[in-house]
This record gives sequence, C-alpha cells and structure tokens, in this order.
Amino acid sequence: MKFAPAQVTLAVLVALSGSAFAQTAAPAAEPVDPISYNISAVSNYKYRGQDQNTSKTTGFKPALQGGVDYANPNGFYVGNWNSTVNFLDNNGNKANVEVDLYGGYKFPLGDFGMDVGALTYIYPGATKANTTELYAAATYGPVTAKYSSTVSKGYFGVGEATSNGRGTGYLNLAFAQEIMPKVTFKASVGSTMFTSDAKNGGAVNYSDYSIGAAYDLGEGMSVTGSYVGANKKNSYTYAIDSSKSVNNGTFIVMLTKAI
Repeated sequence: MKFAPAQVTLAVLVALSGSAFAQTAAPAAEPVDPISYNISAVSNYKYRGQDQNTSKTTGFKPALQGGVDYANPNGFYVGNWNSTVNFLDNNGNKANVEVDLYGGYKFPLGDFGMDVGALTYIYPGATKANTTELYAAATYGPVTAKYSSTVSKGYFGVGEATSNGRGTGYLNLAFAQEIMPKVTFKASVGSTMFTSDAKNGGAVNYSDYSIGAAYDLGEGMSVTGSYVGANKKNSYTYAIDSSKSVNNGTFIVMLTKAI
C-alpha cells in the first residue's frame, strides 16, 4: 500500500534595488491534481514478509496491483489499493482479491513528518481474514517508524473467533535514500507482536525484512528489485507442503506506473 499526498507550492520573489524597488511575484506553480493512480505487476506479493499466494510454493507467483489516492493540500487523505491473492480463510473460503481502504492525516511536527490513520483489509468471499488497523508514523529524513494496532476481532484470521486478534501490533522501521541519480536504496525491518491470548492459541511472533532498490524509469514508471522474507519459518509453513515456509526469503521484482 503506497500513497504520498501531493502539495501545492507558491513562490514569491521580492527585489529591492537602491532608492527604487519592485515586488515581483513568480508565476504560481500549476495546481497539482489531488487524485493520483498507480498500477503494478509484481513477481510475488509478500506482505510483512509472508506470501499472499499459498496455492503453490514456487517463488514466482505474479500478482496485479493498483490503487487510487485523494490527497487534500491540508494533509487529509483517503485511498484504495488492491491486489490479487490466493489463500484460504479460517472457514476454508478462498480469497482471490485484497481490497484495502484507508484514510488519515499527514502533518509536520518540528523536524518530523507525522502520519496517523486507519486501514481496513477486505477479502471478498473470505471475510474471516478481514482486518482493521489504526496506525501512526513519524518520518525524520530518510527514516520512517510506523506502528499499527489491530482493532478488529481478528488479525488476518488469527483470533477472529474469540477476538484474541484485537490488540496485535506491528512495528516497522524503514529507510529510503537516493544513492545516485534515479536510484533509491530501500530497506526495512518489521515485527509482528500478537496478544498473549493469541499466543496461547498458537500464534507466534515473528520479524520480517526487505532490502533492495528502485530505479526511476521516467514518465511515472519505476522498477524495484528487493529481497523479502521473515524468520520463524518452521511456524509458518504451507498447508500443501509443510516442508516449505511462506516466510522464506524471495527476490521480488515490481514494475510500477504512477499517474
């Protein structure tokens, strides 16, 4: 899920010379469209280090993704992001599509860029996996720290029947920095922390990671290559093959077009 609220800027130049002066306003920048779109093709959709297609164990499991965002200059935003998936919920119903709905507010706080909001993950036809989180993030330079807390009964199906998923937390620390023209280095680590009741029911805390780089192809196009995975592999295995894990590290390629 990616969204970056746009900003509108206005520059004013004042020139003073000797006893005479003139005030000249630079041409106003063209208004930025508050609505943006994105579409991506990815070789494997992993979320928080885990495969979102569990129908096969191979690393190449392409997914189609895309979304739309509205960003008000005052900092408020709403959006939708979608992806193809393939897994079963706790009732054995198959999820083919993930639909994310989110909204929030971005604002400056001293040297930090702040972001607070809510995000709902919806899986039509596999509703036991539906999850809602509240989140807060702070960005300082190239580093962003974000914490998400589950407010729905279940966390992607974990604890859904007993409400033990509520309160599950996810902490992510991400780094993104341009290292040469058009090339941005990206890295992140995250930690999923289940509630005590969920852990008593068998849920296992785990950490995920991602490291890679994005290349700007121009005209809104970019390509990203990254290695993504998670630990605790023995606790998160495929139902179709328990000798392999959905947490296994995988090299992923994604091509994105932003409009």
